[in-house]
Amino acid sequence: MTFVQVIDYETRRFDEMNALIDRWAEQSAGKRTATHTMIGQDREARTHFVDMVEFASYEEAMRNSHLPETDRMFQQMVALCEGMPKFMNLDVVRDEHLNKQLVNRVFQEALMDGDMRVLDECCATNYIDHDASKEESTVVGRDAMRSDVEAWSKAFDMTFEPVAQLSEGDLVTTVWNWRGTQKGEFMGVAPTGKTYEMSGSTTFRCQDGEITEGWWHYNPGQLQRQMGGTGSPYGS
Repeated sequence: MTFVQVIDYETRRFDEMNALIDRWAEQSAGKRTATHTMIGQDREARTHFVDMVEFASYEEAMRNSHLPETDRMFQQMVALCEGMPKFMNLDVVRDEHLNKQLVNRVFQEALMDGDMRVLDECCATNYIDHDASKEESTVVGRDAMRSDVEAWSKAFDMTFEPVAQLSEGDLVTTVWNWRGTQKGEFMGVAPTGKTYEMSGSTTFRCQDGEITEGWWHYNPGQLQRQMGGTGSPYGS
């Protein structure tokens, strides 16, 4: 279970505190178990700060706290604070990445299940699509994406297996393995009933609860060689 330690403190010497944290990160390299740190400054009281440190589990947090580098940093941190820092230990019981959920709806419900209504719900009207495998690599409008999805859906019963997914800021990147069983003509090849595979990645930009831009990176030639075709996935 993911574990978060919250440290609440007052300081007028945040520049020194910042430098202290940088030194700890450098000195604890190869040892620390913290996976994510974030510091917030109170807009109403500028000497009030809250640090949030994420770990894979409570046990990993305890390993981190027992490092000599961590103990030394804490002693130096106390010296920079106005009073003793307050600690709160939290087991994470709900963790939702809303942008990931939005992206995964497109992969699951539109690309795999073939529900085109999902594109209207999840993608902006002026969605921008970048696909280096196309002759026209950038197109604007979710209708173009719908056309592509429909073409692939007619040709294959397909799945996207996520290998890794990273969300940062307004971007969500998914590394995927694609598998498709051919049921319709594609790249000039009549239906074979065979199953083909390829890998790639997609980065979507999510803004105001919609997907506004996407970048697709994959090798259609990999699929073409498996199928023995000579055409293009897009008929050009």
